[in-house]
Amino acid sequence: MKPTQILFTDVSSQTWIEKVLLNSESHPEFSKQSEWSVDKRPLHGGPSEGVDLIEVNNGRLKLNIIPTRGMGVWNGMFDELPLGWSSPVKAPVNPALVNLSERGGLGWLSGFNELICRCGLISMGPPGTDAGGNPLESELTLHGRIANTPAHYVSVELDPADGGWIRITGRMTEGMLFGSQLQLESTLETQLGSESFTIKDRVINVGASEAESELLYHINVGAPFLEAGAQFAIPFEEMAPRDPRAAEGVTAYQTYLGPTPGYAEQAYYFKPVADEQGLTPALLSGREGEIGFLVEFVQAKLPCFTLWKNTQPEAAGYVTGLEPGINYPNFRATEREQGRLKVLQPGESYETEFKISILNNSDSVDAIRQKITKLSQQSPSVVHESPHPRFS
Repeated sequence: MKPTQILFTDVSSQTWIEKVLLNSESHPEFSKQSEWSVDKRPLHGGPSEGVDLIEVNNGRLKLNIIPTRGMGVWNGMFDELPLGWSSPVKAPVNPALVNLSERGGLGWLSGFNELICRCGLISMGPPGTDAGGNPLESELTLHGRIANTPAHYVSVELDPADGGWIRITGRMTEGMLFGSQLQLESTLETQLGSESFTIKDRVINVGASEAESELLYHINVGAPFLEAGAQFAIPFEEMAPRDPRAAEGVTAYQTYLGPTPGYAEQAYYFKPVADEQGLTPALLSGREGEIGFLVEFVQAKLPCFTLWKNTQPEAAGYVTGLEPGINYPNFRATEREQGRLKVLQPGESYETEFKISILNNSDSVDAIRQKITKLSQQSPSVVHESPHPRFS
């Protein structure tokens, strides 16, 4: 049986479905499992007015995707385990209400509450003036624009192969007249009844001139995976703290505090190691090792990894970030000097891919820990105790 495609949004053809529920009643030919569904609806009230939400339910795993916010994943649930974090920003914010330039270029933070959001595409990292590249793009704001760019195309594919797959695809374009023109095509897919989902992205230079690009995935995890005594593990060749503040905790980067008043964020930059399939596992596991949040990314396509630790009190945003990227979240000029920017010719593109799995028992957590230990033994795992010029 061939896959079924349903078009939700297409600006070019003026196609728009405001509200729809797909399930075994509407599409029994896809799967007769009553649990699966794709529910598309608008949000109303306050800063969420005008935001579209797509809830994908594969029977065990539920994910809330926000096409209006760059196809970010707001939050989710696996069985009884909540996925995401408790941000001071409680609801999805319409990008029209986010002024990226306010507060010295930190306006991006006024909409930041997702489990997964992208940083890029033209720039990411801290705000400031970058004299290099296109002069129209020299005034940079925190983490770029793509997370606040609505999708102009959204579709759903119901593929009955191998027990059934749900795929959500969105397209966003970031650019301006006389500036760069980059398009992101993103597909999130999950198999019915599984504990995981995969995101595959393609960034294309659709303009007529050469364009620079940056991209990082801000994957943000809170309780119950994050807690006092939680553990982080990744196989790596080298690691360095981002700045002197991170250097203060470099010997304890693998462990977490509980919610801590006065805590200032710390970030660590890794050069990761991949397994035989080219995948790097990054694991956050609970104190007792009974649950785990696993990110596996294609290292050749995402060669940089950032660990962000932000164990402030719950009300201030108790969270950690597991962040694969094509580069590190330094100022764009620094990444240009290090040769980590993607320079795309007209029509040229690059692709990224990662998978998130929820581990809900100690056996599965232990298996990944052992895998990371074995991969770590195959590399030097150099830890720099202070910031290193190759990284920041």
